[in-house]
Amino acid sequence: MSFWVKINPFIKLLFPKYVWDIPNREKKVYLTFDDGPTPEITAWTLEQLKAYDAKATFFCIGNNIEKHPAIFEQVIAEGHAIGNHTFNHVKGWETDTKDYIENTMKCSMLMEKQEARSKKQDKELFRPPYGKIKPAQSRILRKMGYKIIMWDVLSCDFDRSITPEQCLANVLNNVTTGSIIVFHDSLKAEPNLRYVLPKTLAYLKERGFVCAKIE
Repeated sequence: MSFWVKINPFIKLLFPKYVWDIPNREKKVYLTFDDGPTPEITAWTLEQLKAYDAKATFFCIGNNIEKHPAIFEQVIAEGHAIGNHTFNHVKGWETDTKDYIENTMKCSMLMEKQEARSKKQDKELFRPPYGKIKPAQSRILRKMGYKIIMWDVLSCDFDRSITPEQCLANVLNNVTTGSIIVFHDSLKAEPNLRYVLPKTLAYLKERGFVCAKIE
């Protein structure tokens, strides 16, 4: 597999201004879902979280918010956190910085318009698609007040070459207190996510972990 399932500690030291995990003493872990909202899978994801009294953070693509505003509003209404994942899921390394910031702000403005109907978050959260962002892009966003949220556990649910069982192992073998875990509420990840998410939630609950949203 070409992905780091568990982030190398050296990477965290190399990029200390990004949030890779959230150490705590309450056995809190942080489930995150990228690329939604997607009606076919986001609604199901919300049902699973509710069944285990779990909260999560959804990093949403602006184009999907625009197409599916009701699902986006449901995420907020059910008490989950939301984050910006750009409007078109653009790759920072391959995008001009000005264009990247404009694409991110387009998503932000749409999020704010929808959030106006609900309670707005205190913090602006941002996750770069693919985890790829140029230093200049990062500096601008952080100066604008964004917290750049990365991860320390990658489920690889989007990878159709791995089995659902391996996807589950990616999570359960690496999760620890404070972990930020990446899932995707997307059609590409759906087969793995439908297998992995309920089992992950059950595992965490049995071991006394609390699934919290990022704030």
